[in-house]
Amino acid sequence: MPSTPLIDPFARPITYLRVSVTDRCDFRCTYCMAEHMQFLPKTELLTLEELERLCGAFIDLGVRKLRVTGGEPLVRRNIMSFFEAMGQRLGNGLDELTLTTNGSQLARFAQGLADLGVRRINVSLDTLDPEKFAAITRWGRLPQVLDGIEAAKAAGLRVKINAVALKGFNEDELFRLVDWCGREGHDLTFIEVMPMGEMGEELRLDQYWPLSDLRARLAERFTLIDTAERTGGPARYVRLEETGQRIGFITPLTHNFCESCNRVRVTCTGELFMCLGQEDRADLRAPLRADPADDAPVRTAIRAAIARKPKGHDFDYSRQRVAGQVSRHMSHTGG
Repeated sequence: MPSTPLIDPFARPITYLRVSVTDRCDFRCTYCMAEHMQFLPKTELLTLEELERLCGAFIDLGVRKLRVTGGEPLVRRNIMSFFEAMGQRLGNGLDELTLTTNGSQLARFAQGLADLGVRRINVSLDTLDPEKFAAITRWGRLPQVLDGIEAAKAAGLRVKINAVALKGFNEDELFRLVDWCGREGHDLTFIEVMPMGEMGEELRLDQYWPLSDLRARLAERFTLIDTAERTGGPARYVRLEETGQRIGFITPLTHNFCESCNRVRVTCTGELFMCLGQEDRADLRAPLRADPADDAPVRTAIRAAIARKPKGHDFDYSRQRVAGQVSRHMSHTGG
């Protein structure tokens, strides 16, 4: 097993892999994908066995945290076999196995995930208003998601709510979301909307709600205490003195987190993106399939790609234009 860890050109250890297991989803969130998505032919997707090999290669190279994403990861057929295989690496190179989900399938899978070693999950939830939820997700139903979150709690999973900050959409629910998460015992992280996919500049600018403004509004009601807490990802956290809650901020635009980036993303087709906000990628499917019995070519390809990891992205909404756009949808890269 290779002992040299993955280090990028800027001396950042790569210890966190986000892997998309499908580009498909049972929602069509307006900031994530088009309403009439053209999904990839299933023949282009890595098999679950190939995904297991690929993730295993990353773990052998020093990845300690694996986050499973999509699309919606839990809509992929037989996905629990993948979680079972990855769960067996916990304590054997892997420190944490987790996932980001829209919550729609959690009522079915929460207990199974907990049994396989998942301890915490992220649930994407931007509003607690059923009508607004239906509008933003196009196909989603809020009660189904709330039932899934309850099932996750019952299974002992720690739930973090991820809410995309959307101007004119959930500004009026800021304190409602905070209060609800406080009552339910969920951490809450707000995320700035990113310029990804063919959504159009006008829509992106209309949606963009800088978290500097959101944070200022929070500070009108609560005392915000900055903390050094990290969970392996890009969020920066504060604690609300009055309630003890932890609130996170993911700010790729107002205060990017590139200097501490420890992660890369693999798509369901085996493309490795070294940066969420750049188009450069590496094909891992070809070396993966070159010899099903030998992972050395895959590890070599991974190392070569990490050597090209850029210093940072170029996302920018200043001057009333969207700069640093990438053409692929968020669901293609894997959240």
